[in-house]
Amino acid sequence: MSIFRHAHPIVFLLVFLLLARQIYPYTSFNSPEVPDGYEIEAVAKNLGGPTCLEWFDADTLIVCDRDGGQIYTLDLEYRRTVLVEDLDHPHDIAVTDTNLFVSEAGTLSRYSHNGQLEQMQNRTELISGVPTGNHQTNAVNILPNGTLVWHSGSTCNICDEDDQRNAALLWVNGSTGEHGVLASGVRNSFDGVWVPSIGYVFTDNGRDWEGDHPDEELNLLVEGGDYGWPNDNPSNPRPKGSIAPIATWTPHSSMNGVALRPETSPLPGGNTTVYATVYGSWNSIIPRGHEIVQIDLNANNGEVIGTTSVFAEDLGTPLPIAFHPNGDLYFAVFGSNGKLYKITATLT
Repeated sequence: MSIFRHAHPIVFLLVFLLLARQIYPYTSFNSPEVPDGYEIEAVAKNLGGPTCLEWFDADTLIVCDRDGGQIYTLDLEYRRTVLVEDLDHPHDIAVTDTNLFVSEAGTLSRYSHNGQLEQMQNRTELISGVPTGNHQTNAVNILPNGTLVWHSGSTCNICDEDDQRNAALLWVNGSTGEHGVLASGVRNSFDGVWVPSIGYVFTDNGRDWEGDHPDEELNLLVEGGDYGWPNDNPSNPRPKGSIAPIATWTPHSSMNGVALRPETSPLPGGNTTVYATVYGSWNSIIPRGHEIVQIDLNANNGEVIGTTSVFAEDLGTPLPIAFHPNGDLYFAVFGSNGKLYKITATLT
């Protein structure tokens, strides 16, 4: 009995330390780290549940607040102006000179504006009724030909979907709402970006509860392609006929937001370098992720040059990411009521 009496405090301490280690990345006590020659600064807080960032122009940042059901802007003083509210878990926007496309849970809508992101009006529901479950509809982006790409997550961890629009990338006509499956077998793709000379690249997060399978992925879009889920099990990681990723990252680390490095940026890389946020996972004993990775792509074939590398770490739970027109990198942490960070160069 005395052995067990002495063991209880030790067991309690071990459990406490494990829980503390799990919770730490999701708190505001972590100290973000960037390489020498760069600095990271928290520039705004109380963003809510930020899932998208997009610079409308050099003075106006658009933010999606999933938890607050809003789309709002921040100016360079980080003052807030609400554009649209009463939304159902808004996850992303795509903006043109006259329209704002909003991705909500299972719904894609279009609003018109006056070119200044004022007088948001004439809401048109383009698509509705896409099932949501474990995951929902995420990013909406615009291809060079004007077609929208809408990311639609799976309703489950592993299953055969009843609606082919789940676990897929959808093409959408932004004028009529006509849409269809652009790529399938994409379990939970949070975001994508067009890379000139290469094409549309997108993140995808794999199934849970299967140890070190599968890797998180960066994929190159092939129209009509199948990216393997739900048949990509540990004994058959690349099902016959499926398309392999162009880059991978730590399993269960949740690689999400992705942004193309502009020519103006002082951050490392070239014109076909992308930066991606790695949110971190609850599906691992030891915390993973909580970082931003740099992926350099070959402009001729889209393959990774060298290896994917960590650029910034100990970030908490980074989710959306966007480069300012001047090349500074912004990202937002989902958690601690939402914080906005900026990464700049200290040496030129």
